[in-house]
Amino acid sequence: MSSDPGAPSGGAYEWLQRGLALLDSGDAEAAAVLLERANRDQPGSASVLEALARAQFDAGRVGEAATTFAALVETAPDSDYARFGLGLSLSRLDRFPEAAEQLALAVAMRPDRPEYRDSLTQVRATLRARKEATGG
Repeated sequence: MSSDPGAPSGGAYEWLQRGLALLDSGDAEAAAVLLERANRDQPGSASVLEALARAQFDAGRVGEAATTFAALVETAPDSDYARFGLGLSLSRLDRFPEAAEQLALAVAMRPDRPEYRDSLTQVRATLRARKEATGG
C-alpha cells in the first residue's frame, strides 16, 4: 500500500483491477494513470505492464506504449501478445522494419491469430511500397 496521501485506496493489485475495468469501459487515459501508479508500486509485473501498455496504446500514447511493450518483452519474452503490441506500436511510429520483426515473432508464436498475420501483412506491404517508391 502506498504512503502517498493523494494515492487512491488499495495497492497495486486493486489498482490493476480498477485500471482493467476502466480500460474495458473505454476510459484508457484514466486507466493509464492508475496503471502507472501500479507499475511504480510493482515494477516488472508482467500483468501490470501488459495492462499499462494497452491503456497507453488505446489512449493514443503510442510512444509510451512502445516503451512499455518493450519492457514487457524483456520481462516475458515468450509473450506473443507483448510482441504483437510492440509491433503495432512500432508500426504506428513508422518504425516498420522493427515492427515487422516483432510481428513475425508474434505470428511464429501464435499462427492461429489472424490479427497477428494481418498486421504483419500490412507492415510488410508498407515496407515493399516504400522500397519501390525509392527505387530500391
